[in-house]
Amino acid sequence: MRHIWIRTFSDGLVRADQVIGITAHRTPSIVGKPSRWLLDLALAVPAGSGTTEGWDLADLHRTILQTDWEPRGASQSLAKLLHELSGTDKAGVIRTTVVDGEVRFQFASFDELDAHGDER
Repeated sequence: MRHIWIRTFSDGLVRADQVIGITAHRTPSIVGKPSRWLLDLALAVPAGSGTTEGWDLADLHRTILQTDWEPRGASQSLAKLLHELSGTDKAGVIRTTVVDGEVRFQFASFDELDAHGDER
């Protein structure tokens, strides 16, 4: 899985072998900003934040999709694709798309990306 990368919503690429979790959760709504659903990857890298009361460590999370609706089944679909790719020698990028209100994951090999360009 070291040769498979996942495109994030705004942070570039994450190597698939660093993913330890896939979660969908709703953000809280705040004044002037509606709640959104996020599809996140939890990575095998700690991230810390602190206050005057102490330091807190948690898994680093990267968002791969934001929607107004719950992305039901998306976590399982991505896990299934990662499983299918894990037994191969393929190398490339997985990107998240929405087609007719359904979350889909598309894998493109580096050869395909070189031939057709890498579009977001």
